[in-house]
Amino acid sequence: MSALWALALTPLPLAGAVLLKRAWDGPSPRRPWLILGGWSLLILAIAASVPLLGPARGPSAMLAVGSTAVLGFVAAGIERRDARRKAPRELAPEPSDRRRVAWRGWLRGFLAGPLAGVAALGCGLAVAICAPGQVQSRMVIGGLIVPFLWAGGMAWTLSDDKILRAFAVLAGVATLTLGAAFLKGAL
Repeated sequence: MSALWALALTPLPLAGAVLLKRAWDGPSPRRPWLILGGWSLLILAIAASVPLLGPARGPSAMLAVGSTAVLGFVAAGIERRDARRKAPRELAPEPSDRRRVAWRGWLRGFLAGPLAGVAALGCGLAVAICAPGQVQSRMVIGGLIVPFLWAGGMAWTLSDDKILRAFAVLAGVATLTLGAAFLKGAL
């Protein structure tokens, strides 16, 4: 019976992947709505799968279907090139045109190091404490995602030109995830 529910929910992540692919194709006035609609359909598929397929099997099945759909889009975009032909030289991307200020470098280092680490640790703790499933599985998954999230947070913070945006996102993620872990642990 659960396979039938999974098949019934399959169009949701597929449609979400299609909307996100259309948003990725190029800038347009509809792009924010396509992104919002795509992510909303993916979240709806995961949320609907929990009562129908179970708290562990449902989200896993929907994420697998969505990932397979995106893999199909990636495979469809493959182009074959002649290895013997030289590629035209491209210019390296320009660094930020802002003036170099010492405190900006120190602040960016603080954001990329400790604050990204706290945000990643908060995500890992929130998964280990709040996610459905067995305690051992939650702890392993929570522990395994921390280094990847920390590395992603560091890379994003160092490559983003807007320091305030990086601070707002990292501080917000750290506050929300640590708050959720604290509240769930206190209840």
